[in-house]
Amino acid sequence: MSKSIWQAVAAYVAWGLFPFYWKQVASVPALEVIAHRIFWSFVTLAVVLSWKRQWSLLRNARSVVGLYVAASALVSVNWFAYIWAVNSGFIVETSLGYFINPLVSVLLGVVFFRERLRPVQWMAVACAAAGVLYLSAAYGSLPWISLFLAFTFAGYGAVKKIAPLGPLEGLTLETSILALPALAYLVYGYSSGKGAFLHTGAATSMFLTGAGVVTTLPLVLFASAVRRVSLTMIGILQYIAPTLQLMAGVLFYKEPFKHDQLIGFAGVWIGLALFAADRAVLSRSSRKAASSA
Repeated sequence: MSKSIWQAVAAYVAWGLFPFYWKQVASVPALEVIAHRIFWSFVTLAVVLSWKRQWSLLRNARSVVGLYVAASALVSVNWFAYIWAVNSGFIVETSLGYFINPLVSVLLGVVFFRERLRPVQWMAVACAAAGVLYLSAAYGSLPWISLFLAFTFAGYGAVKKIAPLGPLEGLTLETSILALPALAYLVYGYSSGKGAFLHTGAATSMFLTGAGVVTTLPLVLFASAVRRVSLTMIGILQYIAPTLQLMAGVLFYKEPFKHDQLIGFAGVWIGLALFAADRAVLSRSSRKAASSA
């Protein structure tokens, strides 16, 4: 495999292993964890942009700052919900959210960007919806954590689709919007003695500080890979992360995964398989048409 594919694999594996990292700060309130994640991510991204000398790309961002306010709101609530769910014993539900996410993105494309779905893609959405409805019947309620994660991250992707800045510059702007409120919250927590940072041991403080690197490193790898790897390959590789999250929840943290959950997940997996197969066929047809032109 090429270096770019390995970079993409590394990014998705890192995202898939996130539950193990956030479990190290399970004793810290999710709001404090997310404040650290935002602030240290901004610091890390600022260092990266300074090293790459790309700050000039942010000079004309004033005209689009509203888009990035929306993006920062969506990604921050997504991060908060994910960290809370992981540390509350809902890793399996978070994995379902990220399995559903690509299909939610497809629906948002239809609603907001007037994209048209092929028949197989509609079948894929229908299978995933059937899986979610089955889980809802089995649970007695909708899998709200999964749906919230799927829709907030898909919404974030939709905003980023029309946002003009590159991945690193855009995320730097997003985290900068939230960095001062996050820092104010952390300073208050530290000064009042309620914050975990420097109050609950060196290991916890190290993991909280490291949240910035843990967040940005996969993004840097992904940003480098996505320019050179086909979207079909990216579409297939993106399922590495929720698969690893599911395995972490079931095998390592012993979360329940019963027969009803397997049936519901199977509906989603069948939908994803149809969606991936359709993308592969479409990509192959496009290459053939381009080569014969």
